[in-house]
Amino acid sequence: MPSTTTDDEVRLHWEETGRGAPILFIHEFGGDHRSWAPQVERLSDRYRCITYDARGYPSSDVPTDPAAYSQQRAVADAIAVMDAAGVRLADVVGNSMGGFAALHLGLSHPGRVRSLVVAGCGYGAHSEQADAFRADALAIADEYDRKGAESVAASYGSRPARQQLQLKNPAAYAEHLRILAEHDPVGAALTMRGVQAARPSLYALEGVLTAMSVPTLLLVGDEDHEAIQANLMLRRTLPDAGLAVLPRSGHLTNLEEPDLFTALVEGHHATVDRRR
Repeated sequence: MPSTTTDDEVRLHWEETGRGAPILFIHEFGGDHRSWAPQVERLSDRYRCITYDARGYPSSDVPTDPAAYSQQRAVADAIAVMDAAGVRLADVVGNSMGGFAALHLGLSHPGRVRSLVVAGCGYGAHSEQADAFRADALAIADEYDRKGAESVAASYGSRPARQQLQLKNPAAYAEHLRILAEHDPVGAALTMRGVQAARPSLYALEGVLTAMSVPTLLLVGDEDHEAIQANLMLRRTLPDAGLAVLPRSGHLTNLEEPDLFTALVEGHHATVDRRR
């Protein structure tokens, strides 16, 4: 399988399936490149689907230096994968942690991004949530240190916003838990501390968000309560954004409603094509 090495000597595992216009998928904290399997299956006959494991997630390297993990590094890693794949301009799709990375990619490298789909983005972004979110993220990191990935998978995977997947598709939920349990505990803990807990609030970025011209589809489940308000703010703030709220859906919308999620992605791309 292909890989690339970043400027700080971290090897990133990436995969591609299909031919056509490139889509770069960026996974959430609880997943890895396999979490996009439903979208790759549905889109690879028309698109070149590129997935990768973030640093700290095998089969990518797991740096042990805490300084190797940050929101800025997550963005740089996405660019490194695009460069390795020979992709100058891509449509980018990210969920949760990957949604934050996608949004920051549009902010810092708008010339590399044709469009964005930002799903499940916003937990901890509001000032009223920030302290509780950071405390929670640091507690999860400590749990990885003390108990390991399998133990965290049982508790993290049972959080309310992940239960809709279990109700809708028990087999997909079981696969989600299996991937969670395979996380590297060192990489997961450092990701929680360096990327999740330390990322800037979206509300502190409103000034630069008003200037981001990349066409963006915001996507959130109506039962993903921690993310809804931030998505409403982003819809008001971004100059070229639409918002889709999926009914009876939680945090893992691409797994809970794969057909609807994929249709929304394609519809967004078709809109961008027409406007261009």
